[in-house]
Amino acid sequence: MIGESIIPWAAHAVELAGVAVLLIGALVAGGVFVWRVRQQSFHDAYHGLRADLGRAILLGLELLVIADIIGTVAIEPNLQNLAVLAVIVVIRTFLSFSLELEVSGRWPWQQDRESRK
Repeated sequence: MIGESIIPWAAHAVELAGVAVLLIGALVAGGVFVWRVRQQSFHDAYHGLRADLGRAILLGLELLVIADIIGTVAIEPNLQNLAVLAVIVVIRTFLSFSLELEVSGRWPWQQDRESRK
Protein backbone atom coordinates (compact mmCIF):
# COMPACT_ATOMS: atom_id res chain seq x y z
CA MET A 1 0.00 0.00 0.00
CA ILE A 2 1.25 3.48 -0.86
CA GLY A 3 0.31 4.95 2.55
CA GLU A 4 2.58 2.50 4.36
CA SER A 5 5.62 3.85 2.54
CA ILE A 6 4.66 7.52 2.85
CA ILE A 7 3.85 7.56 6.58
CA PRO A 8 7.37 6.70 7.86
CA TRP A 9 8.83 9.23 5.43
CA ALA A 10 6.36 11.89 6.66
CA ALA A 11 7.24 11.20 10.31
CA HIS A 12 10.94 11.49 9.51
CA ALA A 13 10.40 14.71 7.50
CA VAL A 14 8.47 16.34 10.37
CA GLU A 15 11.20 15.21 12.79
CA LEU A 16 13.86 16.83 10.60
CA ALA A 17 11.76 19.99 10.39
CA GLY A 18 11.58 20.10 14.20
CA VAL A 19 15.35 19.76 14.52
CA ALA A 20 15.84 22.40 11.81
CA VAL A 21 13.55 24.81 13.67
CA LEU A 22 15.58 24.27 16.85
CA LEU A 23 18.91 24.87 15.11
CA ILE A 24 17.80 27.80 12.96
CA GLY A 25 15.95 29.35 15.89
CA ALA A 26 19.06 29.16 18.06
CA LEU A 27 21.22 30.72 15.32
CA VAL A 28 18.73 33.51 14.64
CA ALA A 29 18.28 34.18 18.37
CA GLY A 30 22.07 34.38 18.73
CA GLY A 31 22.33 36.84 15.85
CA VAL A 32 19.53 39.00 17.21
CA PHE A 33 21.21 38.91 20.63
CA VAL A 34 24.45 40.28 19.15
CA TRP A 35 22.48 43.05 17.44
CA ARG A 36 20.54 43.83 20.64
CA VAL A 37 23.71 44.05 22.74
CA ARG A 38 24.82 46.92 20.51
CA GLN A 39 21.45 48.68 20.82
CA GLN A 40 20.39 47.91 24.42
CA SER A 41 21.87 46.96 27.74
CA PHE A 42 23.25 43.46 28.15
CA HIS A 43 20.51 42.66 30.65
CA ASP A 44 17.70 43.53 28.20
CA ALA A 45 19.44 41.74 25.34
CA TYR A 46 19.89 38.64 27.51
CA HIS A 47 16.19 38.53 28.41
CA GLY A 48 15.32 38.92 24.74
CA LEU A 49 17.66 36.04 23.91
CA ARG A 50 15.97 33.79 26.46
CA ALA A 51 12.54 34.67 25.08
CA ASP A 52 13.62 34.05 21.47
CA LEU A 53 15.25 30.74 22.36
CA GLY A 54 12.13 29.72 24.28
CA ARG A 55 9.92 30.43 21.28
CA ALA A 56 12.20 28.39 18.99
CA ILE A 57 12.21 25.50 21.45
CA LEU A 58 8.40 25.61 21.78
CA LEU A 59 7.91 25.44 18.02
CA GLY A 60 10.53 22.70 17.64
CA LEU A 61 8.91 20.66 20.42
CA GLU A 62 5.50 20.94 18.77
CA LEU A 63 6.91 19.55 15.52
CA LEU A 64 8.68 16.74 17.35
CA VAL A 65 5.45 15.79 19.12
CA ILE A 66 3.70 15.64 15.73
CA ALA A 67 6.46 13.37 14.42
CA ASP A 68 6.14 11.12 17.47
CA ILE A 69 2.37 10.87 17.01
CA ILE A 70 2.73 9.99 13.33
CA GLY A 71 5.47 7.49 14.05
CA THR A 72 3.73 5.78 16.94
CA VAL A 73 0.08 5.77 15.99
CA ALA A 74 0.32 5.40 12.23
CA ILE A 75 3.28 3.02 11.95
CA GLU A 76 3.09 0.65 14.94
CA PRO A 77 -0.03 1.22 17.06
CA ASN A 78 0.54 -1.27 19.89
CA LEU A 79 -0.02 -0.72 23.60
CA GLN A 80 3.67 -0.37 24.50
CA ASN A 81 4.31 2.24 21.79
CA LEU A 82 1.21 4.18 22.82
CA ALA A 83 2.40 4.19 26.46
CA VAL A 84 5.81 5.50 25.38
CA LEU A 85 4.10 8.17 23.26
CA ALA A 86 1.94 9.20 26.23
CA VAL A 87 5.01 9.65 28.43
CA ILE A 88 6.81 11.64 25.71
CA VAL A 89 3.78 13.89 25.19
CA VAL A 90 3.41 14.50 28.95
CA ILE A 91 7.10 15.43 29.29
CA ARG A 92 7.03 17.71 26.24
CA THR A 93 3.78 19.31 27.38
CA PHE A 94 5.34 20.07 30.76
CA LEU A 95 8.37 21.57 28.99
CA SER A 96 6.08 23.63 26.74
CA PHE A 97 4.14 25.00 29.71
CA SER A 98 7.36 25.81 31.56
CA LEU A 99 8.83 27.57 28.53
CA GLU A 100 5.60 29.50 27.95
CA LEU A 101 5.70 30.72 31.55
CA GLU A 102 9.35 31.69 31.13
CA VAL A 103 8.80 33.51 27.82
CA SER A 104 5.51 35.30 28.44
CA GLY A 105 5.34 35.42 32.24
CA ARG A 106 1.96 33.67 32.33
CA TRP A 107 0.52 30.18 31.99
CA PRO A 108 -0.86 29.26 28.56
CA TRP A 109 -4.45 29.26 29.83
CA GLN A 110 -4.20 32.73 31.40
CA GLN A 111 -5.39 35.78 29.48
CA ASP A 112 -2.90 38.14 27.95
CA ARG A 113 -2.52 41.35 29.94
CA GLU A 114 -3.36 43.50 26.89
CA SER A 115 -6.56 41.56 26.14
CA ARG A 116 -7.90 42.21 29.65
CA LYS A 117 -7.99 45.98 29.06
